[in-house]
Amino acid sequence: MLTIQLIREETERVVKGLEKKNFAGAREAIDRVLSIDKLRRETQQRLDTNLSEAKKLAAEIGKLMKQGQRDEAEQVKATVAQLKETNKQLEQDKANAEHDLTTLLCQIPNIPYDEVPEGKAAEDNHVVKSNLKECDGTDTVGNWTCNPTNGEAKLPHWELAKKYNLIDFDLGVKITGAGFPVYIGQGARLQRALINFFLDEARKSGYTELMPPTVVNAASGYGTGQLPDKEGQMYHCEVDDFYLIPTAEVPVTNIYRDVILDEKDLPIKNCAYTECFRREAGSYGKDVRGLNRLHEFSKIEIVRIDTPEHSKESHKEMLEHVEGLLKKLELPYRILLLCGGDQSFTSAICYDFEVYSEAQQRWLEVSSVSNFDTYQANRLKCRYRRSSDKKTELCHTLNGSALALPRIVASILENNQTPEGIRVPKCLVPYCGFELIDGKH
Repeated sequence: MLTIQLIREETERVVKGLEKKNFAGAREAIDRVLSIDKLRRETQQRLDTNLSEAKKLAAEIGKLMKQGQRDEAEQVKATVAQLKETNKQLEQDKANAEHDLTTLLCQIPNIPYDEVPEGKAAEDNHVVKSNLKECDGTDTVGNWTCNPTNGEAKLPHWELAKKYNLIDFDLGVKITGAGFPVYIGQGARLQRALINFFLDEARKSGYTELMPPTVVNAASGYGTGQLPDKEGQMYHCEVDDFYLIPTAEVPVTNIYRDVILDEKDLPIKNCAYTECFRREAGSYGKDVRGLNRLHEFSKIEIVRIDTPEHSKESHKEMLEHVEGLLKKLELPYRILLLCGGDQSFTSAICYDFEVYSEAQQRWLEVSSVSNFDTYQANRLKCRYRRSSDKKTELCHTLNGSALALPRIVASILENNQTPEGIRVPKCLVPYCGFELIDGKH
C-alpha cells in the first residue's frame, strides 16, 4: 500500500497517479486518508502529553506524602486517575483511527510511474517491441505479419490436441470441471520440458530455485495485495482459511515478510515452478476455449527484492530474460507497456509479453513483468538496512512470469504445424526427447 509519508509529502502527485489509473474518487479518498491521519496524529500527541503529565504527577504524589500533605496528594491522585481514564479513550480512538486508515489504504491502488501512458483499457497499451517484420501483405496483425513461414490456414490448438492425443479437455471436466485439462503422452512431456527449460534458464540468469507451498494463509495474500482486492478470484479453503495460490509470486515474496535485509545482499533473485489456481469468475466465450484461460495451470515465476536505486535496472534485466526465452522458443511475440487503466492494482509499471495465435488470429498474453516500487513492501514490512548509515528503508519488489505454460503451448502447437506433425523448438528437443509431435511417441 502507499505510504503515509508519500501521501503527505506528494499529495498532488499521488492524486494524479490514481487518476491515471482511473481510480474513481481519487481526490476524496486521499483527502479522507489525510483527515484520518491527522486525527490519529493529534490523538497520539494528546496521549503522549497526558502520559508525560501523569508521570510527573505520580512523582509529585510521593513528595507530597513525604511532606505529610495527604489531602493535596489525594487531589493529585484523582487527577492522575482522570488522566488514565482519558488515556483509555484516547488509546481506543487511536486504534480506531489506525484501523480505519489501514482499511482505506488497502482500497487504494499503487500509483503508476511517470512513463506509464494514459489510457483506460487494453486498446490504449503501447506496443514497444515486436519480433515480427512490417509488411504490406494481407497476413497481418495491425502493421505486423503474423508468421511469414506459415501462410496456410492452420488448426487451432484444441483441434491439434485432439488430433495428436495431447490434451483431453473432456476428461478434465469429468474429473474436476471446465478449465482443468488432462495432458497426455507428448502433451505431458512437452509440459515437463517447458518447466525444466524455463527453470534451467532462470538458474543460468542467477535466480535461486525454490519450491514453495501452493497453499497460503490470509496474511500472505494480504502481503502481496491479492487480499482484500482479489479474494473472489482465489480458491478459498474455508475450514483452515487457506488460499490456493494464483501465482508463485505470493509465497515467494512473502518469504521476506517482516524481514530486514542487508543492502549488500540485494538484489535477491528467486524463481519457482508451481501450479497456479484462478477461479476466473465471469470468463466465457471464445477467449476461454482450449488453453486460452484455465483454472489450473503451470507457471514459472521470477521474483526480485531490490533497493529503490537499482530496481529499474532489475526490471530491465527481467524483461530481457523473458524476451530471451521467447526468442529461443522461436515464437512470434510483442511487448506492450500497459497504460494506467490496464495495470494491476499493485503495480507501478508493467510490461506484458504476448505471443501470436496463428489459428485464432489473436495475441495471447504469456507474461506480465512488474515493478511494484514500495507498494508490496509496505504491506509486507520488507525492509533493508543501508550500508552507509545503517538506517532501514522499504525494499522494492518485482516479479514476472518466465513463463506461463498454457498459451506458450498453444502458440507452439499452432505456429509449428507441418504436414508430418508439429515441430518442436530446437531448445526443447533435449528436454522432450523428440523433434516432432506426431502422436506416436
